[in-house]
Amino acid sequence: MSSSSSSSSQEEADEAEGGVGRLGGYPDLLGEPAAARMRPGNGNWPEPFVESLAVQVATDAAAENGRLRAAPALVAVFQVCSTWQAISRSELLWETLTRQIWGRDRRLRPTWREEFIHRHRTAHNFRIQNAVYTPLEIEPSPGGSTSNENDEFSCRCLALSHRHLAGGFLDGSVRLFALPSGRHVRTFRPRRRDRFGPFSRAVAGIVLHDPRVVFASFHGDVHVAGVGDPGPTARRAHVGNPVNDGALVDFTGCGRWWVGLYAGVPGRAFHVWDAHTEQVVFVGGSLTDPEAVLGWHLVTELTEPVGRVRVSSATDAGVACTGVKVIAFDLQQHGLLLGEEEEDVIVGSVDVSDDLFLTIDNRGIATVRRVRTFEEVSRFPVGRSRRILGCLNSGYAFVFRGGAIRAWDLEDGRHLYRFRDRIGDATDLVADDDHVAGCSRDTGIHLWKFSAG
Repeated sequence: MSSSSSSSSQEEADEAEGGVGRLGGYPDLLGEPAAARMRPGNGNWPEPFVESLAVQVATDAAAENGRLRAAPALVAVFQVCSTWQAISRSELLWETLTRQIWGRDRRLRPTWREEFIHRHRTAHNFRIQNAVYTPLEIEPSPGGSTSNENDEFSCRCLALSHRHLAGGFLDGSVRLFALPSGRHVRTFRPRRRDRFGPFSRAVAGIVLHDPRVVFASFHGDVHVAGVGDPGPTARRAHVGNPVNDGALVDFTGCGRWWVGLYAGVPGRAFHVWDAHTEQVVFVGGSLTDPEAVLGWHLVTELTEPVGRVRVSSATDAGVACTGVKVIAFDLQQHGLLLGEEEEDVIVGSVDVSDDLFLTIDNRGIATVRRVRTFEEVSRFPVGRSRRILGCLNSGYAFVFRGGAIRAWDLEDGRHLYRFRDRIGDATDLVADDDHVAGCSRDTGIHLWKFSAG
């Protein structure tokens, strides 16, 4: 990116941040006395009309120039007159704006107005790389691995929620950290059972939906624990059967569904659980049939990822891939295929956020599509490398390549920056709308907090 382009981007971001800052207390919106700017004759317009106008202006600005442009557009509306300024205090208005602009239907702050401002400022922080970096401390725990002490410190997968970060380790344990402090809270261990290989108990994936932690191992056991449960041993909710199902190569989910991706037995690629009843509601699919042998190798050696599955809670759909195919399937309709694309996909690059999913192919091209329609949203080059990890949140994509993490804007595909902190040879990379986290077998877990406040 040229220096002039960077300067322009910074000015746009600064103006956007200024816009939301001026929403704070309404004094001196544009640097001149408020009375001098108020326009007569607008105070008699009906309140619902003004609210609808504000929403329309904000959504148009976001659609045309990005979500960070919504706040300055709102400032322009609210400065018309004192009556319109008063309407800007409507909680219903801010709830609608937060849903429309930021896609958030759950409020985590005291008011919807504060939620909107928080979302804007945090997105601005992502835009300009304003983050607090914290390397998390991993301490040995009682009852740790005895066969290989390095397994207890080798993190291979991560999961984020609003309040916690969870890391899954080669010895089968899951460590839970509080956000935003990064303080270690709990270590959960699976119930012991016979091992099918040196890595069969390694954590294949985690579903972190506060206050529950659900995690699965390569041999197919699924364990459930509550943040406040007594003792370190988690409850076993499902007993894996590798002979019938193959190896569980990836595991994910949300508050409503758990999904496991298996390789090793034909026609049983997917297992879907109802998260509320913990019962399997669907088994089937042939996505990983060609990778059966690679799936079995996972329990005996640390191979490259065989396949990946991610869940879009916003659309009740799953996205799964191997190295040669990406598919989307309906979780409510028992695995009904929504779309597929045959391409040379880098398995570790596939991720889902809301209704979007990211893939990176072997040519080093990243593509962002809609989950249910495969409609392309953006495409941008990230460069080639032997190993690439990718993730995204609602506005940005993050890619680990060549020892560094880089960020791109999803709306225009523009490369923004490279993270200043290097983490070694990464094994996983995750993001949400407040944080980015990465892990490495050598350097542990790393957290970047972009959240405003």
